[in-house]
Amino acid sequence: MSSSDVLASPGGVDMSSSPKSPLAKTQHPDQDSKPVTKQNPVPASPPLHGLKLAPHRELEQAQQRGRLKCSSCGGSRMFFCYTCCSLVGVSQQEIPSVKLPIKIDIIKHPSEVDGKSTAIHAKILAPDDVTIYTYPCIPEYEDDTDKVVLVFPGPGSVSVEEMTWRLQNLADMKSAASPDEEPSPKRPRAEEPGATQQAEGQTSGATHTEERGGAAGIEGQTETPGACPLQRVVFIDSTWNQTTRIITDERLQALLRVELKTRKTCFWRHQKGSPDTYLATIEAVYYFLKDYQELCLRQEYTGQYDNLMYFYCYLHTLINKAKTTAGRR
Repeated sequence: MSSSDVLASPGGVDMSSSPKSPLAKTQHPDQDSKPVTKQNPVPASPPLHGLKLAPHRELEQAQQRGRLKCSSCGGSRMFFCYTCCSLVGVSQQEIPSVKLPIKIDIIKHPSEVDGKSTAIHAKILAPDDVTIYTYPCIPEYEDDTDKVVLVFPGPGSVSVEEMTWRLQNLADMKSAASPDEEPSPKRPRAEEPGATQQAEGQTSGATHTEERGGAAGIEGQTETPGACPLQRVVFIDSTWNQTTRIITDERLQALLRVELKTRKTCFWRHQKGSPDTYLATIEAVYYFLKDYQELCLRQEYTGQYDNLMYFYCYLHTLINKAKTTAGRR
């Protein structure tokens, strides 16, 4: 993410030169996939095919009107303000609201450019269940290591399918621990001003789910995650070269790490020279929830979380059409 944000538009694309047509960044690299196995990466062609999305009429109309000033910070924005986590020139009643079965924490690198990150998509579309923190502000997970996982690849990382029994084993070990055992001293909490949302249920510039049903409706489900003890998932929003500072933080060391092994990115700003298994933040969140539904809850996935990709899909098509028109593809 070395290049600057073009006109501070969503996804860092110059909307002023884009065609008037419809339809950030966490990296989750994988190990090389083996041919003809269950772990083969899922093909990305045609990209984002078959998702059950709310209509993009509102975004098409907003694009025709052009960029507007955010009522809170005054920044020139298209669709939403990534600084204030609020919609701009778009009706909340026409934007889908997604209810997630677990909470999502996104730890954003302080050098990550807001306008280029897709983490804001998750915050706007699932405001009750997504919290964005700016490092070094990290919540305390020490007492909940059997209920929280970190999505990040590498040695010791497990698959989503393996995650459930690993967490259950951790829960059993905690239950079997001696009640007389002294708990480990709690580490000091990071300074709070870095968090986009400091407590569940608080949002900046976005109303709660029950207030946002409207024409798009509320997507997702509210059922208890059955036998899986998982309650919260942590993602890192950063370029790959910036992840070391966050991933080595002692507050994250006790968390079980989960790797997404079967997915390829469709991101239009993919890092040059990196594998196509490095996912944008919103891709990682979406694919994790989809796998969680099918592999952990053992429930059929019927598109409950597809609308997390609402902005992403629109921008994906918009930007790729602009590239085609410019002769860049």
